[in-house]
Amino acid sequence: MPEGHVLHRLAGEQQELATSTLRVSSPQGRFADGAASLDGRVLEGVEAVGKHLLHRFEDRALHTHLGMRGVWYRSAPPSPEPRPSMRVRLAAPDVAWDLMAPITCEVLDPAGVAALRDRLGPDPLRDDADPERFVSALIADRRALGVTLLDQSVLAGAGNVFRTEALFACGLHPARSSATLAPEEAQALWDTLAGMMRRGVEDGRIITVDVPAGADRLDVPEEEARRVYKRERCADCGADVVTFEQGGRTAYVCPVQQRGDS
Repeated sequence: MPEGHVLHRLAGEQQELATSTLRVSSPQGRFADGAASLDGRVLEGVEAVGKHLLHRFEDRALHTHLGMRGVWYRSAPPSPEPRPSMRVRLAAPDVAWDLMAPITCEVLDPAGVAALRDRLGPDPLRDDADPERFVSALIADRRALGVTLLDQSVLAGAGNVFRTEALFACGLHPARSSATLAPEEAQALWDTLAGMMRRGVEDGRIITVDVPAGADRLDVPEEEARRVYKRERCADCGADVVTFEQGGRTAYVCPVQQRGDS
């Protein structure tokens, strides 16, 4: 499932639709009523909240969540006819975006948007994020760190890759109880996540290893781009990476630099 940096990057790219009167359709037909309610309206802007994307019109918003299989496709005129499998097409005079296989595609009124925001934790990539809310929620939670960080009501936008790499960078074991963290440890974890996720938006991928001066970050092979995630050995010290299931995902731990679970 795409993590928050992907959605924020998409939001930035799709700002090219803003201020245009959009032709909105549902080639697949499953979103026909929603598309009809948005067709012919001016798009005010696009924003990401965690793993959710909001296309804002005057009194309503198109809310989408990609899930595991969802994908947005861009095409510039003359745009080909959308494939029948597309859930929705957003077409401006100069560009079109097609969405396929989202887990969520719905129209929300202002109350619905507010409800969505209320059920999500702070998003490190948003300027309006409240780090203190994250710190308070984290240290009040008795679950393991690796579980708590995947709870979108605690932290919006982070998935398994950012969970893994941020815990490693902070020297924290994912099995440690969140409630045992000192506030300054929780704040350091937030700062680390925010930095990694912002870099992910810039790079268009998650790269957490150091890159030599003068080298192109984007040239780092995907299998070497992280320190412990999906690696057999820690990129920093060479220790064998330990894996186990946690929160429905695979946790990756360096036993040397993330020692102990308490």
